[in-house]
Amino acid sequence: MSKTAEAPTQNRVIDLKSGAHMMVLDAGVFCIFHAAGQPDPGPAGLPGVRISRAPGTPPGIVTVSTFEEDGWIGGANGAALVRITRGPAAVLVTTYQEPGSQHDAPKLQVAQLAGPTSVSPASVAVAQPAQKSADLPTGPAEISAHVQRVGDVAAPIGEWMGTPGSQSWIEGFAIAPKNSIPASDIEYQAVLGKGWLSPWSEGGQYCGSRGMALPILGLRVRLKGASAETHHIRLSSTFTDGSRLGPLDGTDALEAESLAPLEAFLLEIIPNDAAAPPATKSEKAPRAKSTKAPAKRKSASAD
Repeated sequence: MSKTAEAPTQNRVIDLKSGAHMMVLDAGVFCIFHAAGQPDPGPAGLPGVRISRAPGTPPGIVTVSTFEEDGWIGGANGAALVRITRGPAAVLVTTYQEPGSQHDAPKLQVAQLAGPTSVSPASVAVAQPAQKSADLPTGPAEISAHVQRVGDVAAPIGEWMGTPGSQSWIEGFAIAPKNSIPASDIEYQAVLGKGWLSPWSEGGQYCGSRGMALPILGLRVRLKGASAETHHIRLSSTFTDGSRLGPLDGTDALEAESLAPLEAFLLEIIPNDAAAPPATKSEKAPRAKSTKAPAKRKSASAD
């Protein structure tokens, strides 16, 4: 074979610097994401990370969902949603770097989003039909959200976003007041895990995910600017484990003790001279417990 024919076949194999790690997780829903402050990948897309089911783990126990179909989450901003239906089970984390790279491999963090589930993702997808458009709120769309098995929905402030008792979690939301205050005077966060909040989103910005089956576990809302002097926030919420919180001061993050996904929330923006100041968490502690158990008579009279 001539040298000309051989030339195109040369230098086609590049030995990358890589590492593999087995991560053992209990049953539940987890988010694996990059630690903050890592540099962006170079022109070749490296460094990067791939999350996959570990060899030897039976099919159907571990499900990995990422933006890419092959489990690739890149080197800086990607994330993977991992469901373990029967634990403990292993997940394979593989890191890739340029040949001879002297930098550390990408660093990852893991947050548990929900506890064990007794049903598989496939059965969840058909457990409840989507809400018909005729059933959706007809008022001004000041709150929009993406709801599991329903899709994008809208509601005015002062009405429930999501359906209490539906067992369908909220994946993300946006708030844009139209009448009570300027949209620029409100901001909010989503609870993503234990002690883990999303960055603050300004009025009208979407906070959370859409179409990834990644639930948020609660929310936090606050006012700023002139509206913070004239109005206050009041929030109520329900969660997929049946627990209910509120009405409480929205400046505190509302999340269930069990870290169950957020199912629905009621946002109220109240003028300071129209009602008494909103309750605090300490004042409403009995209301923060699950509604599965009846409240004690003493607590009811205290409210």
